[in-house]
Amino acid sequence: MRERPPIADWATDFDHTDPLWTENPFPIWDGLRQKCPVAHSERYLGVYLPTTYEAVRAIAYDTEHFSSRRVMVRNARPEPPISSPPITSDPPHHRPAKLLLLPYFTLAAVKKLESKTRDVCNELIERFIGDKHCDAAAQYSRHIPVRVIALMLGIPEKDSDYFIKWIHEILELGITDNTVLMKAIYEMSEYFSGQIELRRKKPTDDLITSLMQARHDGKPLSAEHVVGTLRLLLIAGIDTTWSAIGASLWHLAKTPSDRKRLVAEPALIPTAIEELLRAYAPVTMAREVMKETFVCGFAVKPGNMVLLSFPAANRDPAMFPEADKVVIDRENNRHAAFGLGIHRCVGSNLARMELTVAIEEWLNCIPEFRLDPSSPVTWSEGTVRGPRQLPILFG
Repeated sequence: MRERPPIADWATDFDHTDPLWTENPFPIWDGLRQKCPVAHSERYLGVYLPTTYEAVRAIAYDTEHFSSRRVMVRNARPEPPISSPPITSDPPHHRPAKLLLLPYFTLAAVKKLESKTRDVCNELIERFIGDKHCDAAAQYSRHIPVRVIALMLGIPEKDSDYFIKWIHEILELGITDNTVLMKAIYEMSEYFSGQIELRRKKPTDDLITSLMQARHDGKPLSAEHVVGTLRLLLIAGIDTTWSAIGASLWHLAKTPSDRKRLVAEPALIPTAIEELLRAYAPVTMAREVMKETFVCGFAVKPGNMVLLSFPAANRDPAMFPEADKVVIDRENNRHAAFGLGIHRCVGSNLARMELTVAIEEWLNCIPEFRLDPSSPVTWSEGTVRGPRQLPILFG
């Protein structure tokens, strides 16, 4: 990305794409939490950063003062904002857009995908298990959600390289390069318009066809609505889960006590998954300040964005005892990894299933593994955080 000016003071000059933030944001959030509950930076045309659970929750539930019409903090704020309903929708338009998707992400619907997900995990592991090493991000975690969401949408798995390219351009490069962002948005829109045209000629049994056939107030959804929702489902369905699986494997690779305990006590895995989601929540969203208000006694003003850090909220010791530690048998774990308020993630059941299955199958096949000390772990840049290179040794 671009060359960044140095950080003068994280409380007044933070940058969520700074290399220190990318590598290890937790000390930064800890320092800010003690210094001020809501930091502010003039970068990115003005942006606030709440670091306490209380502040993040207050903003997430306040749809009067904070709009979801922009969900990324970037160098540019073109009009009109990019529409990807329901995530970019405010009341009263949000609820009907979200209700259209809920049937496809219920526990029962997700359960039908579990067997396929296990097959995918084992197929991937089989490709590298004989090598006694792998890049667990590039060869494992990234491919699982790609193949599952492709199945749900009815799009070819062979197009996965396009999906990964668009995600990188939109969520990372697009933060500072509007040309790259808009090109990726255009390419995705053209891709899905082509898929819609194929289904006009021959409807199929998948989520794209279902959205084409959906009605709101008796009328079909607009083409813009359908394409925007499909862009959202592809990006959110891949990058967040890819990142969560990778971060969980990274933790287990560097924490043999937790790894050994999960191998010995597989019934603990669902509880451990919730703790890994809390500790390494991948997703930070954004809101746009529409009216002046106060958050935890701190004035926030229109013309600014808010970096709504659910990962920082999850590390707040006022909400979670020993918040900086991963406690895989933690009880009463009301984490915010899937968001808070009306925009809580519609795909949380799917993400939990994929993450659980990915860890279960990995531990079944590779119970002993560790980080490769000769190769670095690299992390994604921006508002979705997860390993992009994760060299692992085993056997």
